[in-house]
Amino acid sequence: MSLMNVTRSLVPAGRWVWHKLTRPHVILGILLIVAMLYFVMTPLYILIRTALTWQPEDVRLARGVVPGQFTLFHLQRVFNSVISQAMLWVPLRNTLLISIGVSALALSFGSLLAWLVVRTDLPGRKLISTLAIIPYMLPSWTIALAWTVVFKNERVGGAIGLLQALTGIQPPDWLSYGPLPIIITLSLHYYAFAFLMVSGALSTLDARLEESGEILGAGRWHVLTRITLPLVMPAILSAFVLTFARAMGSFGTPAFLGNPVRYNVLSTTLYANIQSRLQADGFVLCLVLISISIITIYINQRIIGVRKSFVTIAGKGFTATPVRLGSLKYLVLALVALVLFVAVFAPLFFLGYQTLMLRNNDYSLSNLTLHFWIGESNPLIADGVEGVFRSSQVWASTRNTVALAAVTASLTALIGILLGYAIVKGRGTLLAKAIEQIAFLPYLMPSIAFGAIYLGMFAKPVGPLPALYGTFWLLVVVSVVKNLPYSSRSGTAAMLQVGGELEEAAVVAGSSWLDRFRSVILPLCTSGVVSGFLLTFITTMRELSLIILLVTPTTRTLPTLTFRYAEQGYHQPGDAITLFLVIIILVSEWLVRRIPGAEIGKGLGA
Repeated sequence: MSLMNVTRSLVPAGRWVWHKLTRPHVILGILLIVAMLYFVMTPLYILIRTALTWQPEDVRLARGVVPGQFTLFHLQRVFNSVISQAMLWVPLRNTLLISIGVSALALSFGSLLAWLVVRTDLPGRKLISTLAIIPYMLPSWTIALAWTVVFKNERVGGAIGLLQALTGIQPPDWLSYGPLPIIITLSLHYYAFAFLMVSGALSTLDARLEESGEILGAGRWHVLTRITLPLVMPAILSAFVLTFARAMGSFGTPAFLGNPVRYNVLSTTLYANIQSRLQADGFVLCLVLISISIITIYINQRIIGVRKSFVTIAGKGFTATPVRLGSLKYLVLALVALVLFVAVFAPLFFLGYQTLMLRNNDYSLSNLTLHFWIGESNPLIADGVEGVFRSSQVWASTRNTVALAAVTASLTALIGILLGYAIVKGRGTLLAKAIEQIAFLPYLMPSIAFGAIYLGMFAKPVGPLPALYGTFWLLVVVSVVKNLPYSSRSGTAAMLQVGGELEEAAVVAGSSWLDRFRSVILPLCTSGVVSGFLLTFITTMRELSLIILLVTPTTRTLPTLTFRYAEQGYHQPGDAITLFLVIIILVSEWLVRRIPGAEIGKGLGA
């Protein structure tokens, strides 16, 4: 009798558990967890395993090598050997110098520009806010290539730059190449992070908080440092971490401006190791990059977590009284215009001029030509490289670039909504928290390190997946997984705007989950889907660091083709390809502006 009672009591409990486990968002969440564990955690495991085992190529370096056997050889070789200084410590020092310098300079200018646009009476603020994010639309190495056009010198670059041609003064090496130009050019690209985040925080800051301080006798500087700055500190710290992580994993700019003087950072050293078939040593450097990212984000979270909390948005309406610049108004406007000109228009002009130069070192108008745009192959010019619009290699790379961006953006937008659905519907549950945390993990890995991991992961068949190295789909997979942190954030933001009662009404009407998702959820999330699609499309179009180790001659994209031309010293055709890529990106950005609710700024700030 007691057994029957127990059985009767277990049946409702079992039904309750079954009901909980078979809810759509739970099933979807479990499937997403399994997929992310495979595509996010497996690469990390392979990275660590490769760094701690003998590899077949190690027979060149040591005796008694047994491939697959555990060893600390690579750790010792990287951290404590005769080549450690050149392989790790010098590149690490250079990487930290570049990352800190870029973060400080980009954060200073971006935050100041955000304050001028949001909190002052600076003329043309709307136009300035539009122009301010254009540098982020362009590849980060565009400004680096333009820098070499102006400041390269004959001693290192092999040809004179525009500055030497006009003045006869040869720029010193430290101005042409090395840490200073790397920091300046990357800062002119990444200041957009600080501008977007700080401007967003300042736009919601009630000016009455600052006015109260002034009424109580506080000076302008005191109000700024004791009231305004603490209130926007979370946005500033987030911008710092984002900029630091991106600068640390940047490859193109350090390669263009550092390699000529052998100024190596971790990303370029990692690339050199992989190219030299020293994969395990390269993976140790990957672990160093990932560790620095984790430590940086941990410190950021600790700082934000222990600081006092301030409310900036309350139930009452707030005002935003602009600070009057007075007689400095037009001087400040001129300085802002000058910086934006240097960051946006000058690089495109200098690159465009170089693409029209038939011979190096000759900047006269008589040397101008359209050969590198429409010219046929001529063995006497750049070893027979055709004009951009005649080159089959350029058109093949264009197809690869657009196809990669379109497929990646489509998959990312869809996966983002699925992630958002599982997270929002399961808010507060362990499953939802796990999905959110695992989806964030790719953010911790610098792009070139992430690409190196996938190179090792898919060089051989893994489980049900075949060897993908050398295929277009490897580029798609690594691009989609790397964008998971952004797609999950945008998908979650879109799903939070959809009321639960709308889906409940479809359930009452007898609609299946697939029908509800297709006919109710997706249409209501259209703006979020489109924003996520276009942001990922533009980001993937200009991607270099992530895929530089994965492309082959048949899967090259326009950014990687530009890099190959630059390596070979073909600057004019390489710059022409860069401008061609910029045109495609700017057209895409223009399309973003035409779609209501689909804004690049929203995607960047997510």
